[in-house]
Amino acid sequence: MKRFLPFLFFIPLALLMLAGLQLNPRLVPSPLVGKTAPAFSLPELNGAAESISPQTMAGRAWLLNVWASWCVGCRAEHALLAEMQERGAAIVGLNYKDEPDAARAWLAEFGDPYVYSAADSEGAAALDWGVYGVPETFVIDGGGVVRRKHVGPLDETAAREIMLLLENLGGGNS
Repeated sequence: MKRFLPFLFFIPLALLMLAGLQLNPRLVPSPLVGKTAPAFSLPELNGAAESISPQTMAGRAWLLNVWASWCVGCRAEHALLAEMQERGAAIVGLNYKDEPDAARAWLAEFGDPYVYSAADSEGAAALDWGVYGVPETFVIDGGGVVRRKHVGPLDETAAREIMLLLENLGGGNS
């Protein structure tokens, strides 16, 4: 009987791990939704003297898109961000743990959909926002309250839903 004891521990553990594999990591709820956006003050990626903060966007609905030049998923969603920007979305980029020159070159090559790009070279601001990977996108209303978090690259469905929410918040046009 003692030789079967390890199996009694292994089987429940294996079932628990198997159940975890069935979960969608994009459905992880954010504790920020419904709360005021975390404060940060970061330099602009382009090297301008002014800093970027959530207060920079006060009074209007906007998106915070966390990205990096080394991020494959960021490249996949980039065209959608450009389309959203063309439709009136105000998008602030939070460049996460990136080399500024590489980030600027990436934007020069693929286009810059951002109203502002904040350089978060240490990743401290992203940590405050609960970011655990890039890309991630947040919707913030005109009062500075986080209304939605999207984990991973945006796809057509997510972009459409986010634009609808943004339009309802007064931050985009069709």
